[in-house]
Amino acid sequence: MRWARVAMDAFTQLILLIAVVSFCTFQWLFHSVSPWVSSRISPGFLKLSHKQQIEWNSRTVSTLHAILVGLFCLYILCFDEAVNQDPVWGDPTLVKINVGITTGYLISDLLLIFYYWRAIGDKFFVVHHLAALYAYYYVLGQGMLPYFANFRLLAEFSTPCVNQRWFFEVLGYPKTSRPNIANGVLMAAVFFMVRIAVMPVYYSRMYSVYGTEAFYRVSFGGRSAWIFSSICLDIMNIMWMHKIARGCYKVLRSSQRLKAQTQENGKTD
Repeated sequence: MRWARVAMDAFTQLILLIAVVSFCTFQWLFHSVSPWVSSRISPGFLKLSHKQQIEWNSRTVSTLHAILVGLFCLYILCFDEAVNQDPVWGDPTLVKINVGITTGYLISDLLLIFYYWRAIGDKFFVVHHLAALYAYYYVLGQGMLPYFANFRLLAEFSTPCVNQRWFFEVLGYPKTSRPNIANGVLMAAVFFMVRIAVMPVYYSRMYSVYGTEAFYRVSFGGRSAWIFSSICLDIMNIMWMHKIARGCYKVLRSSQRLKAQTQENGKTD
C-alpha cells in the first residue's frame, strides 16, 4: 500500500512536470520558433502587421498542439483497452499524459490571450479554455472519466484547417482560389466529423454509464464538470459549425458564379 502511494505521488509529479514542460514549450514555440521559421518559409509573414504576426504565431502553435494531441488521442481510442472498457474509472495513465500536455497548452494560450488581448482577445476562447481546464482538473486530480476526457480531444483534428483558412486570408489569397476552396471544404467536413457527427457516440456512451455504480462513484463536482463542460463546448461547436457551413456555402456559390461568368465571357469572345 505504501509503495503504491509512493508510485502514485511520483506519477502525479510526473504529470505536473509534463504540464509545466508543455507550458514552457508552447511559450517558446510562440515567442521564438514560430517567428523564426515563419519568416523563412513564408515571405508574406514579414509584411503582416504586428497584431497579425501575434495571431499568426498563436495559430501556428495551436496547429502544432492540435496535431500532437489529436494523434495521441486517436492512439488511445484505438489501442487503450482499459479506458475503452471502463470509460469512467479505466487506467488513466496515457490519458493523463495527453491531458497534461493540453493543460499546459491551454494555460499558455490563456496567458497569451490576456497579454495580447487587443490582437487575439476572444471571450469565446476564454470560456472554452476555462471550461476545458475545469473538467481536466478532475481527470488529472482524481483520474476519473478518462475515456470522455480523451474523446473530447478528437476535436483538435479540425484546428489545422481552421487556422489554415486564416493564414490564406492574411496572405491575400482570394476566397475563390483553389487552395482556399479546398481548405474550406476540408475544414467544414473535418469539423463536422470530429465535433458534430461524434456527438451521438459521445452522449450515448455517457447515457450508458448514467446511473451505474461507477457513475455514482464520481463526485458531484466531477459529474457537474463533466456534463456542464460537455454541454458548453458542444453549444459553441454547433455555433461554430453554423458559421463555417455558411461561409463554405457562400464561397462555393461565388466560385460557381465566377466560373459561369468566365465561361460566358469565353463564349462571347
